Amino acid sequence: MKFDIKDYERFEKQIILKKIGLTGQKKIKDAKVLIIGIGGLGCPLLTYLASSGVCNIGIVDYDKVELSNLNRQILFNTSDVGKFKVNQAKYKISKLYKKTKIKTFRIKIAKKNIDTIIKKFDIICDGTDNFNTRYLINDYCKKNKKILISAAISKFDGHLFKYNFKKKGPCLRCFMPEQPSEENNCESEGIFAPVAGIIGALQANEVLKTVLSLKDDLNTNILVFNSLSMSLRKIKISKNLNCLNKCL
Repeated sequence: MKFDIKDYERFEKQIILKKIGLTGQKKIKDAKVLIIGIGGLGCPLLTYLASSGVCNIGIVDYDKVELSNLNRQILFNTSDVGKFKVNQAKYKISKLYKKTKIKTFRIKIAKKNIDTIIKKFDIICDGTDNFNTRYLINDYCKKNKKILISAAISKFDGHLFKYNFKKKGPCLRCFMPEQPSEENNCESEGIFAPVAGIIGALQANEVLKTVLSLKDDLNTNILVFNSLSMSLRKIKISKNLNCLNKCL
């Protein structure tokens, strides 16, 4: 895809940033990003990536839009209820920027299909809400040296992780070797809607920073956000000697 005058006008406010410029905008255009889960996190993430000029995006989700999704899944409205999320998300993004190419995977990610889904993408964004899937994505990205940007939300809190598996470092299993006895997610504990938007936007921010090779201080750290205290803090993740992925 070539840049024309309309593209320059559309992305002008990014291009004039010294750390981006036209060269950086072209890097954004050529990035290949996969979003797993088009929910409270995936919706703002997808919107910001597409509006920033990422033109090669894959989206994975097998769910249909439900009425209870609408308070935080900002791509959808009442007319989308009962329709597949990936189909509606692709349609909405096509209205935002025609040159965005969306590859849809209307399927539940699993061992038998994960390679087919992920292998052609460089940056993987995990917005899923269960640990079995999170471990599966983590293990695949670790083995295949992918960059994984993962986020989670519950109640009034959000977490953001980045694992650059092109470098040596810890993984999700280093931080959490075993699945918790209880799943803490939106379905079981509820979610304060703005938290989904904030963390989804931060996830997009980290994707674009990665594409542009900007400051990489989140790698091997967890960013923790609390919306009640309006606090942000980073927690260092250390390698676990007993990690199943042998992160030594």
